[in-house]
Amino acid sequence: MKTKYFAIFIATGLSIAFFSCSKSKTYSTGGGGNNNNPNSIAISGMAFPATTTVKVGSTVTWTNNDPMAHTVTSDDGVSFNSGSIEYGKSFSYTANTVGSFAYHCNFHATMKATLVVTQ
Repeated sequence: MKTKYFAIFIATGLSIAFFSCSKSKTYSTGGGGNNNNPNSIAISGMAFPATTTVKVGSTVTWTNNDPMAHTVTSDDGVSFNSGSIEYGKSFSYTANTVGSFAYHCNFHATMKATLVVTQ
């Protein structure tokens, strides 16, 4: 009987972990993101917002709210690269070029997102 309840407990925990990691969010300067600063991106639950849209010249700041380190690294490897961002630390990037920039975390292959910079 104890084994049955333990298996249910483990399955429930794994389900919660899976669904919390698979959430995606979209933020833009027109209304999403952090209520205090729409150009602030929270890294949370092993995820970035799926897409963030900002105006050219904006400074975007990613803050790591997870208990493990992450990176914010452009897929082209040259546009931006935060290096390791520890828990509670931030990385800022000024978006001076219009375009769409795919990025990822070097430590966690499932963490992917896009920064869209508009006029």
